[in-house]
Amino acid sequence: MDFKIVWTLRSREDLRDIASFIARDNPPAARKLGELIFARVDTLEKFPELGRIVPERGQPHIREIVVRPYRIVYRLRKPEKLVEILRVWHGARGEPEI
Repeated sequence: MDFKIVWTLRSREDLRDIASFIARDNPPAARKLGELIFARVDTLEKFPELGRIVPERGQPHIREIVVRPYRIVYRLRKPEKLVEILRVWHGARGEPEI
């Protein structure tokens, strides 16, 4: 059985803010980035440990996948077969606030 992906309110707001910012100058680029992020996140349904452990945290259940320049930070909850998307964070901003 696949893992369920849940986007937290904060991660949805992150993605909305990023897309809105990019869309001011280039709506097609904003749409393309959003589609790319969703496609990468969808791979976690079958491969939840695909992402690396967030180096600043060092906790095996807090992981990330990268869609440059964005870090998609998630919490892996194996017993519940759940992937919680916590943040979509621009890499230039340093350590993700979780």
